[in-house]
Amino acid sequence: MAGMGTSRAAPKDLTVLAVPVYFVSMGAEYVWMRRAAARRGPLAGQYERRDTLASLAMGLGSLVAPLVVPPLLRPLTPGRGRWGRALVGAVVAAATVTSLAERSARRARTAAAGAPGTVTGPDDGTAPALPAQRAPTPPATRADRLASVGGVTTVALGGLAVATAWAALTSPERLWRHRLLPDRGSGPLALVVAVVGWDFIYYWNHRLMHEIRYLWSIHVVHHSSEHYNLSTALRQPVADALGPYVPYGALCLAGISPGLVATARGINLLYQFWIHTEAIGRLGLPEEVLNSPSHHRVHHGSNAEYLDRNHGSILIVWDRLFGTFEREDAPVVYGITTNIGTFDPARIVSHEYLAMLGDVSRSTGWGERLGHVVRGPGWAPGRPAGGLRRSGGDTGQASNGARPTRRGSGAVATSGSLPS
Repeated sequence: MAGMGTSRAAPKDLTVLAVPVYFVSMGAEYVWMRRAAARRGPLAGQYERRDTLASLAMGLGSLVAPLVVPPLLRPLTPGRGRWGRALVGAVVAAATVTSLAERSARRARTAAAGAPGTVTGPDDGTAPALPAQRAPTPPATRADRLASVGGVTTVALGGLAVATAWAALTSPERLWRHRLLPDRGSGPLALVVAVVGWDFIYYWNHRLMHEIRYLWSIHVVHHSSEHYNLSTALRQPVADALGPYVPYGALCLAGISPGLVATARGINLLYQFWIHTEAIGRLGLPEEVLNSPSHHRVHHGSNAEYLDRNHGSILIVWDRLFGTFEREDAPVVYGITTNIGTFDPARIVSHEYLAMLGDVSRSTGWGERLGHVVRGPGWAPGRPAGGLRRSGGDTGQASNGARPTRRGSGAVATSGSLPS
């Protein structure tokens, strides 16, 4: 959110300035965990070298991605980039080919079903054996393969077109130029409005990332660790630019400058760092209003009663107001309900995308294809709307476990490098 579009100097990124604090805090937590484990036995929050390195690698990636990805996507932005029109054309062409292939496959199957049987010899077992020959590929099978490839191509390129167009339309700089209210300045009141406003939008983005599989594909990175410590807070998505989120730039319409929106983002992220720990117990009365390590441990739990709960960032009041609050009671089991069993950052980042596109490739009809993208992570044709939460580790199965979610179709989320 640099390039504020006003005379104010661009604010420094608080999350980058706090990097030394991250490492000092993790060191202190590591020492505490070792001592606690010596007294009480193994703890879920203990540091595991490979797991921690994976988290740090993705944290670094989340810092680099905003510098690298937007320039790469800008030429592809519909209506703005030099290749935007070509991208839209490719989406339309792929969708057309897919639809025609599906129609051809249906006709071929209908014709095959109505064709008379062919008698090849007597059925008394006395006919001489004929040399085995490879059966020709039926037209329906060839058309189905074409529809499968076309469907995946349409969904992948269409998602890219939607994400880039939405980002351009809702950038803080653009919405600031079209603000509905006058500039609120940079005083304490404006800062409070910015922080609370960001927190409110964050709640909905985070919740949607639990309830829409495409967004869950971005956010599952953050929930992939079976450990829970301060390094987990740094395990950030690197594909945020591909997510069409509720725009934080909407605050600019209310007179909050892009610079103040960026400051609110930094405050929000810094707050979320310290709640990723088992070293801090319950905090009593403040937890009625504020998010806390206890509340956020629930959010990271794969226990059936904890799935898709406590989406708030600084304030937990949004979860209380909108029915997604859960207190920490049973011991928390961290991770996703079917863990992927790898410390490879590339696999952690890509596994749910691959599972989602695999489901799309096996789909028949646009309703089914789009359902695997925009409905809940556990959705499948014929399954109740609530579905099962999906980790993405298993393709074409109820891969996020066989336990039903408590709300909707379940999943997890983040926007704009949110630790969630």
